[in-house]
Amino acid sequence: MSSLETRIKNGDFIPELQFQTARSSGPGGQNVNKVETKVQLKFDVNNSLILSEEEKLTLLQKASNKIDQEGFLQLSSQEKRSQIQNKELVIRKFYDLLRTAFHKKKIRKATKPSKGAIEDRLKSKKAKAEKKANRNWKL
Repeated sequence: MSSLETRIKNGDFIPELQFQTARSSGPGGQNVNKVETKVQLKFDVNNSLILSEEEKLTLLQKASNKIDQEGFLQLSSQEKRSQIQNKELVIRKFYDLLRTAFHKKKIRKATKPSKGAIEDRLKSKKAKAEKKANRNWKL
């Protein structure tokens, strides 16, 4: 298990998260006008004690469209009708964003075609060339 996964499972990020609530614009009928069910999450990337400097730079680059001018990562959720469910959703979104930001892509290794594949390709090229050559016959 990676160190990020252990930090997520231990709930190390929770103390550094700030939550705000607002009135949602989604489903809920008249309840929308009375109850603040939308949850906004803020995470101060630059002042985080959990992330290393390298991880901070990676997160700032990969999630730049979700980071404001003060360096806060902002996410929100208003899909559900209850504040608790939206809070759980926005925390899940935050963890998914961290996983995708810190996921390292595998480098593709260039491979050569096998001898059999090369022979098959050349045979099919030869067959096509012969077929096309046989099409134009002369009188």
